[in-house]
Amino acid sequence: MLRPTRVCLFTSLMLVGLLPLGCNNGGPRRFTLQQSQLRAQQLYQQNKALAMERDGFGATAGQLAADKAALEQQYLAAKQSLDAANARLDNLASSNSELEDRMKTLLTSNKPGNNPLSPDSNRRLDELRRKYKDFDFDPQTGVSKFSTDLLFASGSDEVQPKAKQVLDEFAQIMNQGDARNLKVLVSGHTDDKAVTHRNTAERHHDNMGLSAHRALSVMRALRKSGIGESRMGISGYGPHQPVESNSNESSRQKNRRVEIYVLAPDANVASAWDPELR
Repeated sequence: MLRPTRVCLFTSLMLVGLLPLGCNNGGPRRFTLQQSQLRAQQLYQQNKALAMERDGFGATAGQLAADKAALEQQYLAAKQSLDAANARLDNLASSNSELEDRMKTLLTSNKPGNNPLSPDSNRRLDELRRKYKDFDFDPQTGVSKFSTDLLFASGSDEVQPKAKQVLDEFAQIMNQGDARNLKVLVSGHTDDKAVTHRNTAERHHDNMGLSAHRALSVMRALRKSGIGESRMGISGYGPHQPVESNSNESSRQKNRRVEIYVLAPDANVASAWDPELR
């Protein structure tokens, strides 16, 4: 028979032996459970983040769709404006072609032998040519030429005071005898130098504008000198009809000119009127 002391000792040893077994059996399950819960929480957070990202993509897609629709509307509006502008350019090109044809008819009518001026008017204009070195007259065609160095300061379209006398005398000739029934076409020309001076460029964007404004100024001066406005028209050619090669200053000076074509009474004067020129 065992003694009580040995029984207690044995029982204690048994319990000590069993305790580690109980800890070893519950520990792995608890760890696995914790790991599963942690993983589930991570997946939940990831899923939540993906859902927010998806919603963000949806909002972006909606905005992109709206932007696309707005751009399509802008494209249609721009296309309509472009089509309208092209149609206007076609109309302007057609009108310009008609004006060029009319101008060619007018200018070719002043061929040698077609001078509509009377012998007396021819004589008086030839006398005017000999009087003013910057004024030229062709008795064969009836075309008068004024150097712009006589008429205008550099880059300006205001007729200089020193040119008033020759313009007055020219107008007197055109208002006497048979000449008072003739039409007058004033054409402006420049050399090939581009408009660079700021003050000039503010009023005349290019040489075409400068030549047209100069022709208009001469026409207005002739109107003040007594030639009726209904008898006159203007045109501007810029540097595109040179009489010299523009190879030097002397040639350029000849190209800077205002020509006056005298036309028959029944000629339709081609007038290059522009509202901005008034």
